[in-house]
Amino acid sequence: MKKCILIVLLFVCSNLFAQTIDSTWFVTHYTKKEIYIPMRDGVKLFTSFYIPNDSSEKHPILLTRTPYSCSPYGESNYKKYWLSYFTQYINEGYIFVTQDVRGRWMSEGDFANVRPFNANKKGKEIDEASDTYDAIDWMIKNIPGNNGNVGVMGISYPGFYSTEAALSGHPALKAVSPQAPVTDWFAGDDFHHNGAFFAMDAYEFYIGRGFGKPRPNPTTVGPKAKQFFTNNKYDYYLKTGALPNLTAVAKADSVWFWDTVMNHPTYDAFWKARNARVGCYNVKPAVMVVGGLFDAEDCFGAWQTFKAIEKQSPSTNLRIVEGPWYHGQWASKKGFNLGNVQFGSNTAEWYEQNIEFPFFNYYLKGKGSVDSLNKATIFFTGENEWHKLANWPPAGVKMTDIYLDDNKQLSFSKPTAAKQSFSEYISDPAHPVPYAEGELSHRTREYMTDDQRFVSRRTDVLSFETNTLTEDVTLAGPVIADLMVSLSTTDADFVVKLIDVFPDDFKYSDTDTYLMNGYQMLVRAEIMRGKFRNSLEKPEPFVPGKITRVKYELPDVAHTFKKGHKIMVQIQSSWFPLVDRNPQQFLDIYHAKDSDFIKCDIKVYHDSNNASKLVLPIVK
Repeated sequence: MKKCILIVLLFVCSNLFAQTIDSTWFVTHYTKKEIYIPMRDGVKLFTSFYIPNDSSEKHPILLTRTPYSCSPYGESNYKKYWLSYFTQYINEGYIFVTQDVRGRWMSEGDFANVRPFNANKKGKEIDEASDTYDAIDWMIKNIPGNNGNVGVMGISYPGFYSTEAALSGHPALKAVSPQAPVTDWFAGDDFHHNGAFFAMDAYEFYIGRGFGKPRPNPTTVGPKAKQFFTNNKYDYYLKTGALPNLTAVAKADSVWFWDTVMNHPTYDAFWKARNARVGCYNVKPAVMVVGGLFDAEDCFGAWQTFKAIEKQSPSTNLRIVEGPWYHGQWASKKGFNLGNVQFGSNTAEWYEQNIEFPFFNYYLKGKGSVDSLNKATIFFTGENEWHKLANWPPAGVKMTDIYLDDNKQLSFSKPTAAKQSFSEYISDPAHPVPYAEGELSHRTREYMTDDQRFVSRRTDVLSFETNTLTEDVTLAGPVIADLMVSLSTTDADFVVKLIDVFPDDFKYSDTDTYLMNGYQMLVRAEIMRGKFRNSLEKPEPFVPGKITRVKYELPDVAHTFKKGHKIMVQIQSSWFPLVDRNPQQFLDIYHAKDSDFIKCDIKVYHDSNNASKLVLPIVK
């Protein structure tokens, strides 16, 4: 009886302990240290440590390397870990470490954007992998009370540094989680997709937020945000005009990297060296890649990092997790919805408790189990269920053609008409298709699931849809756009959207704040700058009037089109101001003049000889 009472008391006390972690508790039980760690070339990197005072056991180290600052600075100023889901890690006595990467904030040295990996470093040569190695080596030898096991994690740019950490080869590094990692800034992340320049994100990151402004000396003070002449971003970018007009602003603010981007208009050696996939060989630690199905910044990066490690380092203990999230939403404790689309549960909290924490706790402390952590843990929207899979894409996927047809129809049967058939629109750079509805002061994250009815009514957007589905259709994997087109000019962009059309009487509940009847949910969209259709390295002009294939891959999807819904495909040639406007002439867009922008008559063909289609990864 006494034994039972003791167990109950211990259980109650442990729960009370877990619930009472606040600022007072954390400051009392953790000591903060700020230390400069020397790298092999003598440069010192500023590093903040939060070390448990408890000496009854050894503690694992959880490291994040970042260009975004390890603030707050000062050993008496504590980061508010107690307000996040990190309370799980606090309960387990983790040592939290954040490091300003080389050349950023309080660290010494020169910063390089997406510094290339050097697989053959000699002597004092450095890259981000070697800086990680040196930091881990110093911590293991000098931080008291550590258990000799290190984990690395980070979201977005810190996700890139996590990928590089996995390549460091340090034996103490046991687990790494690149989350929405920057992976390839020309092919698919942040600033370019298939060679199309994501001008708004690049401009507002490097210039608006000041990330690209010079930092001559270590500092705790960040750059000032830039003021725009109007906060209506559609108007701002349209009135500012061609990219050289933005470049003039960048030069005035000494943002050298912007100018570098403008002078590397193709997938040349500069961009290839910054492809984080090139070094993913012989990866030693356990790796868990995490991404958001609706990540507006780095949707490409998570899928592609996983695939690169799987292919190039097949013996690596590798997993991927993809949830229905915007950029970093999995760390927010909030995962019920994205914009108007509901997911039926708190997907972020479920991930934090059931995936991320068990992963690190097993590999860094030897506690718990990873038996339930499958190769792929993927949330399927539409049906709103987590799937634990042995592989990605899962077994049973069949790549299936769905064709554009007359009368704006989509069909799983190839068109039979021999007579040339096409749909046509005029793409006018003076009136580009907006990426989102309304007057917006910033690039939204919700556009990845937004209702597309606002553009369905435009004459420069083509919409094709199936009949009402009589059974569920589940997609799991990449989608291929395969269009047969002709242009009246020598270049154009192609945006292909895959859309779930909800029933006309659909609603989540009587408290919906947005009319969901007939909602056109964006499931996936991607752009191809037409001149790169055959190669990102060697662009080619279109021959006016000649029927030409434009074929490219959209990032993976995990979605079920439910019975009673419809599948829709939209095609357009601008996505503004998300993507810069194409002058629709074969030229160097980064140095184009305002007078270079012209209209283009675009035909998309759908006959038996020139059948435009999408290839869908349908689960059978």
